[in-house]
Amino acid sequence: MENKEFSRKLEVRTKAFAIRIIKLSATLPNTVEGKIVRNQLTKAGTSIGANYREANRSRSRADFKNKIRICESEASETSYWLEICIDMKWAEATESESAFNESNELLAIFTSIGKNLNL
Repeated sequence: MENKEFSRKLEVRTKAFAIRIIKLSATLPNTVEGKIVRNQLTKAGTSIGANYREANRSRSRADFKNKIRICESEASETSYWLEICIDMKWAEATESESAFNESNELLAIFTSIGKNLNL
């Protein structure tokens, strides 16, 4: 797969993940604690795709690398908030665990991209 095709597919994948996170967040409890987690999860989960899109339109290699690092960080944070949701049993188990697996896959992808930029 060529880099442009990979980039396009990853943009589509991260956008789909953002939508999935928004839908999952909407199912969290309407308590003070639930609202805090909902906000954090939604911000982190949607930020991955937004920053990846920005990375693909970066003006320099350094800017690209910085945006990829942000994607990596946001994917890690998303996994954390999903762990909280799973442990609290706040969301449907199958969906939250599936989203958790996807966030970890995205984390691995962005970690790999970041490491390859150091070569």
